[in-house]
Amino acid sequence: MGAKSSFEAIIIGCGIAGASLAYFLAEQGMTDVLILEREEQPGYHSTGRSAAVLVELDFIPSILQLKILGAGFLRKPPDGFSENPLIRQSGILILFQGQLWETVRQMIPGLRQAGAVVDVLSHKEVVSMVPVVSPENFDGAVLLPEDGQLDVNELLWSYLRHARLRGIQLRLKEEVKGIKVDQGRCSGVIASSGEYQSRWVINAAGAWAGNIRKLVGRTPVQLTPYRRTIITFAAPEGLNVKDWPLTADLSHELYFAPESGGMLASPMEEEPMEPCDARTDELVIAQTIERLKQLTPRLVPKSISSKWAGLRTFAPDQAMVVGEDPVLKGFFWLSGQGGSGIETSPAVGQIASDLIVNGRTELIDAQHISPMRFTE
Repeated sequence: MGAKSSFEAIIIGCGIAGASLAYFLAEQGMTDVLILEREEQPGYHSTGRSAAVLVELDFIPSILQLKILGAGFLRKPPDGFSENPLIRQSGILILFQGQLWETVRQMIPGLRQAGAVVDVLSHKEVVSMVPVVSPENFDGAVLLPEDGQLDVNELLWSYLRHARLRGIQLRLKEEVKGIKVDQGRCSGVIASSGEYQSRWVINAAGAWAGNIRKLVGRTPVQLTPYRRTIITFAAPEGLNVKDWPLTADLSHELYFAPESGGMLASPMEEEPMEPCDARTDELVIAQTIERLKQLTPRLVPKSISSKWAGLRTFAPDQAMVVGEDPVLKGFFWLSGQGGSGIETSPAVGQIASDLIVNGRTELIDAQHISPMRFTE
């Protein structure tokens, strides 16, 4: 008897999106599921390269809602879900200037009402918390004290462990080369090792989601991957940085945070590119150091310890794309997570699973994230 080749659902991609969906499908009793991953390990691309934080602030309303929904699970996962805590509540400090600060100030009551803990800090409080920032560079600041660093590895492998315990299969080094369509409905995939039948095909391919859809022809859904870079370096002598929150200056596009004994920093660039194994660009690294010099001169590194880049994939309106394709029945999008895929995965995995199993969800108004919005 050869390997099983017919399934209820096939998930393309085993980053955080595909893994979380597999977990929630198994929770709802759908276990006849196969995950196909092109790399030799899950989470190789964006999932493994993000700054991995929970930040319950966003200018896109549906993403903000998904972050707040996901936060409850991350802070208090179901019994036995993970072996270690999923979040270290190290705090997120965000600085703003000018009009941006006015916008955020108006958002704060709504954030609190939705369940986020938000403290407004004075200049003095900010500088006493993170002494390298200059008060003249920001007009206002908020601290999200219950947010912070996520253990991505723990989250990814916990989703997968539970899914596989219930019988969901994962096959690595399997590239999807074609999508099978039968009488106007998606009916399976052609992968590097052969063909698989299924009633649902879920496109959780991250930066490659657009390429997967091209395999079946035209679609109104547009997705663009954007590169983002992170560098790490030693903390300046005489500064104890280990208890600092991640600090993001949204008006000047820089964030930095303690990272295993040293520091990391990102210039928050958004460079559109084709899906690829993203690499850093020397010019961007020079810009990062220039920005540190302007905003936090004490942090300018003598040398860089490591550097990497990842891709964050967005739809034009920056909301996620979750739902059945408007043209091809049985083809389901779980894409366009932007930079928020990890922190929202407990909510998005549940919503996608609801839509596949029940055809509707109670968690969110699914129209805001549906691929149908591109047909109007």
